Amino acid sequence: MEAKVIALGFFDGVHLGHGALLRRAAEVAREKGIKAAVFTFDRPPKEVVTGKTVHLINSAEERRELVRRLYGIEEVILAPFDEQMMHCTWDSFVTELLVKENGAVHLVAGHDHRFGYKNAGTPELLKEKCAELGLGCDIIPAVEVEGITVSSTHIRALLEAGEVEKAAEFLGHRHCLTQTVQHGYRVGRTIGIPTVNLIPPHNILTPARGVYITRVYLPDGRDFAGVTNVGTRPTVSDSDAVSVETFLLDFDGDLYDQTIRVEFCRRIRGEKKFDSLEMLRDEIRRNAQEAQEYFRHN
Repeated sequence: MEAKVIALGFFDGVHLGHGALLRRAAEVAREKGIKAAVFTFDRPPKEVVTGKTVHLINSAEERRELVRRLYGIEEVILAPFDEQMMHCTWDSFVTELLVKENGAVHLVAGHDHRFGYKNAGTPELLKEKCAELGLGCDIIPAVEVEGITVSSTHIRALLEAGEVEKAAEFLGHRHCLTQTVQHGYRVGRTIGIPTVNLIPPHNILTPARGVYITRVYLPDGRDFAGVTNVGTRPTVSDSDAVSVETFLLDFDGDLYDQTIRVEFCRRIRGEKKFDSLEMLRDEIRRNAQEAQEYFRHN
């Protein structure tokens, strides 16, 4: 079994508080000459316990990608949270799952980390257990921005209000959505403004409905400025299904069935129904000019 330093948490958003854990895990791993890893779950434990959908900042795959891209931690252990996991005692979680099955020799957790059956495991118990087993252990204190503790809950509230710039201050990176491009109504092509259409998973939070300046990253490594509408496209559709539709500036090509990442930079306005497609086209062009101006300075 390969020895590992393992950071513990759900890591929704992979925000600055999580970043403190991940940097410490990477640091200890370098000192010991071993691998740094993350242990997390495929779904929020609360969802299994309550049977109710929990809305998240990121999908499991996005969390994995963010941990790797931002903090260089290649191994992400994405364990299924099921009935068996729910009834695992906190000490068995450490000794059986982390140590025996995954090779943990050093654990890193946050100041408020709870784990095991009925959340009986605490940071204090984790430190005691690690000392008993001869493992290293770091408990990372809260991280604050402008006197506010960084938390996934606070970031979700900012995104729901459309405050993507403020959310980025707490995340340490822009909020993103990574999905495969799907076929939409193709209305954009008829008015000379083709768009790419992403359908967010039902449990993944989208920013408040409206129009955003975005940066779009393609599988081939290129990136483009974008104007993104989050909402129901009221000018062209009577559906109440929310989509994320982006016009890429200075791009010409076909992205259907490709996976792209849309990063939200700034909210321009709320979603609006226009009286004609021509008025919609003119507004998108104005928004595109705003995006170009934004990226000249950012």
